[in-house]
Amino acid sequence: MSFCKVFYFCFLLISGNNAVAVTYEGTERNCSVIPPYLPSTAVSTTLQLQELRYQMRLMSISAYIIPGTDAHLSEYLAPRDARVAFMTGFTGSAGTAVVTQSKAALWTDSRYWVQAERQMDCNWELEKDVSVSSLAEWLISEVPSGGEIGFDPFLFSLKTQEEYAINLESSNRTLKSMPDNLVDKVWKNRPPIPPDSLTPFCTGSWQTKVEHIRNQMRDNPYEPTALLLSALDETAWLFNMRGNDIPYNPFFYSYTLLTMDEIWVFLHMNRLTDELKAYLNSSCTGPLCVQLKNYEDVLGHLKTYVAQPGVKVWIGTEYTNYALYEIITPQDKLMTSSYSPVLTTKAVKDDKEQQILRDAHVRDAVAVIQLLMWLEQAVPKGTETELSAAEYVNKCRSQQKDSRGPSFETISASGPNAALAHYSPTEETNRKLTVDEMYLVDSGGQYLDGTTDITRTVHWGTPTAMQKEAFTRVLMGNIELSRTIFPSGTRGVNMEMLGRRALWQVGLNYGHGTGHGVGNYFGVHEWPVGFQSNNVPFRPGMFTSIEPGYYKDNDFGIRIEDIVVIVPVNTKYGHNYLTFETVSLVPYDRKLIDTSLLSSEQLEWLNNYYKTIRELVGAELDKQKLKEEKDWMLKHTEPFSSASVCSSSLTVVALAIALLHNLV
Repeated sequence: MSFCKVFYFCFLLISGNNAVAVTYEGTERNCSVIPPYLPSTAVSTTLQLQELRYQMRLMSISAYIIPGTDAHLSEYLAPRDARVAFMTGFTGSAGTAVVTQSKAALWTDSRYWVQAERQMDCNWELEKDVSVSSLAEWLISEVPSGGEIGFDPFLFSLKTQEEYAINLESSNRTLKSMPDNLVDKVWKNRPPIPPDSLTPFCTGSWQTKVEHIRNQMRDNPYEPTALLLSALDETAWLFNMRGNDIPYNPFFYSYTLLTMDEIWVFLHMNRLTDELKAYLNSSCTGPLCVQLKNYEDVLGHLKTYVAQPGVKVWIGTEYTNYALYEIITPQDKLMTSSYSPVLTTKAVKDDKEQQILRDAHVRDAVAVIQLLMWLEQAVPKGTETELSAAEYVNKCRSQQKDSRGPSFETISASGPNAALAHYSPTEETNRKLTVDEMYLVDSGGQYLDGTTDITRTVHWGTPTAMQKEAFTRVLMGNIELSRTIFPSGTRGVNMEMLGRRALWQVGLNYGHGTGHGVGNYFGVHEWPVGFQSNNVPFRPGMFTSIEPGYYKDNDFGIRIEDIVVIVPVNTKYGHNYLTFETVSLVPYDRKLIDTSLLSSEQLEWLNNYYKTIRELVGAELDKQKLKEEKDWMLKHTEPFSSASVCSSSLTVVALAIALLHNLV
């Protein structure tokens, strides 16, 4: 259905003896009217709140914190771990809920404020400062002095627990670790773990990987005796295995405890085939034999190991939950780093991994080109919608070699919906695509050789001057980052502003990150690579996205996202320098590019990029016998003329000449 306005008789005005019906319209809840207005997208949460508060009274706690994560601190959650969604109705990927006996509140960032107002009923307050200090202030105001605040330690990171403890210090309110999750107690139809078997995935020898990680343990001056792996992609990568527990991600619930001479893997035993047991050498007890344990036994086994004399457990603090951390005592038995050696090793792809990930992006480009060509033909007919476009690009990907489905829920957004950076269409919010509005599609695929993620923004009619300038400045940010040369070991956060500079020059900006790592048939957001403050320095062989954007509230949204690989570059004097090479290979919308804003260097980069698309994607289109798609691609990758480029660059030259003249 189209995204229509909803009309609702929200209250009566009493005028003398006459009752006058007043019409309220909107797509978001309005809790200030009587009775409250709720759109059809809002979820009733009264029953689950009543049952949770009953459990809270049994445990004598005044408040209960519900983080939007799982026991592995994952970004993408299995349906059975979507506790915030179950309690609040809000399905965004970032949020924390808190319930007291009289109030309930959700904290989420600006990407999801509109979505929260559409999905939550009036039992919930929406808080917009997502800092722990803001949440703690709310707790102090709502929880009586001496009250206890319950939480599930498996859903808290070390940093989160520490921040709560600091902010609640001296308030006479205390955190109480709860052995059982209270939301799970009231979630009667909680989804089960998928029954699918786990599968080996051949990307080299897992024994070689284990020995490589053990060598890093041996070389560490703090002399750890064991390494605890908690992030889901750590065990999957180390043993070359894939599962189906998490939507869009080929992961499975697991932990690993690795020592110099033993390996314990904790997972759901009923999913292990005889083939997999043999693959893991589970029938022996040597240093390269995997001892398989029940998933729930990790806590007890870790306690037993730590109780031994002379042991020291290495953990990555970003993905180890507080429940596991707090049993590694005393402190001299603990060694910490932000990320485990498995995550930092996995972040650097070897030559084979780099090549197959590049190959996956070439085939993925074919699917996106098929989508854009189809939309260009179909939208003027007035029959297509956001949902149909999302379905079409997923269908195109499914026809490509080694496809394993989408890598995340497709963001298919037109007009005002595109102003929501992470909007995905539903039956209630679905809009018809028209030639009068901009359209943003952010999509990706899982392939046996790689994971993809790409965003393109297009306009099928006549864009406004502001839309064209904003798009061009977003493109300028993408290009400036992509062509930057920087010393090896530079952190992304130190160059991130290059993606924003062209926007800043005219007072524009965007409210999300500029890039994230991607994997080889792994997560579409693969840490610890990217442009955030807690990402690791760039090294050759890492892959990251570059994705600046601009979003005008209730009007349109723009994002241009490409995946790049970090590669060495020769400079005139230095040899330890790097740059980015773009592996996403889909042209940008020509009618949205104002070439007069581009510098000659930016235009040269763009024409070289289009030349690469013609060479690599053209060959793949020939291979797949897609003549119409190739003709479309060639048309949209014609080189740009330099005649109209960059009056701003000429102005700079003129100013420089004038300055020199005055000096003389």
